[in-house]
Amino acid sequence: MRISGVKMAAGVGGAVELLSKAVVVNAAAGKHSATLLFLHGLGDTGPVAPVTLNGGFRMPSWFDIYSLDKTSKQDEEGLQKAAKEIHEILDAECSEPGMSPDRIILGGFSQGGCLAIFSALTYPKRLAGILGLSTYLPIHQILETKMTSENKTIPFLQCHGDADPMVAYKFGKLSSERITSFNPDNHQFLTYRGLGHASNEQEMEDVKRWLLSVLSIGGNL
Repeated sequence: MRISGVKMAAGVGGAVELLSKAVVVNAAAGKHSATLLFLHGLGDTGPVAPVTLNGGFRMPSWFDIYSLDKTSKQDEEGLQKAAKEIHEILDAECSEPGMSPDRIILGGFSQGGCLAIFSALTYPKRLAGILGLSTYLPIHQILETKMTSENKTIPFLQCHGDADPMVAYKFGKLSSERITSFNPDNHQFLTYRGLGHASNEQEMEDVKRWLLSVLSIGGNL
């Protein structure tokens, strides 16, 4: 997916010193006027770490996952460490000529969406928006004490399939309700009937329209 004038960066882990190796960048088709930093899901590409859920097997992962159960322990230390690295990447992107944080959207799929949500809501500079696909709000008790006023109410699109076997739809819906409690005006939750832990054409069309609207960009992707 490409937006004219927007640099699409698919985050695949690592700190700023590893940025050139860790981020796949699609150069803007025109003048670079905005950036989407999108973080991958568990097992895609990027930083490799042991994942308890998979018997300790080392695989591409942003932080450890102990279980998919709602009441299970969460890797607070790993998530906060990863968020710090994402903040450093955002700072580096903001230093690009003509770029500012309010022209950057942070998003992610599944585990990457968890990190994107946590990183965006705790970032001290106002971003353009948050995009979460097939994901949920992580360590919300801690997050709600660390949220910055700058990003608490920015545009936020959350999409989830109601047949998701990995990140249960009910977790996405519960997360949506909690997010709406502090961001009632700019949060949207879209449901896709019959969709599993994946994306489909309708979701991508909805994401495209939202991106164009948030970034105030006309034209086609």
